[in-house]
Amino acid sequence: MPKTRTINGNQQIFDPIRKKWVVLTDEEKVRQFCLEQLVENQKFPISLIAVEKQINVNGLTKRYDIVVFNKEGKPYLVIECKAPHIPINQNVLEQAGRYNKTLQAEIIGVCNGAVNRFFKIDFDSEIITEIPFIL
Repeated sequence: MPKTRTINGNQQIFDPIRKKWVVLTDEEKVRQFCLEQLVENQKFPISLIAVEKQINVNGLTKRYDIVVFNKEGKPYLVIECKAPHIPINQNVLEQAGRYNKTLQAEIIGVCNGAVNRFFKIDFDSEIITEIPFIL
């Protein structure tokens, strides 16, 4: 069960990856759900997960939501989280794809709490295949 608190009228949740309290927005609820599923169900070690880190995308500074690294320290899975009212559409998929041009993870995912879509990328053939991924 996630730890939550209210400070000055703002609800917060403790992020075990960032090891700090963060404001509990709708998008943060989705991000924390994804993190819980990655750690509890998929058994990814917390030490291989990064949250809300800056990257350079086409000369612009952006922040990715979740990246899971492999044991060699290379990005394996990138997840873009959206609030539940944001539809998972082509724009969201393209955003995740732009981030992944920099990160080069073999799997990208987009989640809004209701819809989870994951794609495996073969960089050699440039084929992208939608895959089932249980979150």
